[in-house]
Amino acid sequence: MREYPVKRGHYSKALAGDGLKRIMEETFGHVEEDGEWLVSSYKGLKKVRVKPLGKTKLLVETETANVPEGDAADTLKKYNEFLFRATGYTAKERKKMMSKVS
Repeated sequence: MREYPVKRGHYSKALAGDGLKRIMEETFGHVEEDGEWLVSSYKGLKKVRVKPLGKTKLLVETETANVPEGDAADTLKKYNEFLFRATGYTAKERKKMMSKVS
């Protein structure tokens, strides 16, 4: 399980209301609600669960599956696309922030 920071001001622009659910549907397809969690899946992601922690963080839990190399690359691309749309930070920016924390 990982916590991802949400860029300042991004929550109200993109995630408020059903924004997070809409982003997940557009990225992964079908989304179900499980209490406060939004749950979906996509190729190499058996399960991806997302829950906002206020307006500043997202809690993301993933369960992966073994898939062919092409599907694995597509899954990673979709996951990074989702995180960019949900947090406002690119993969490079997220990596830089994570390395500062370590």
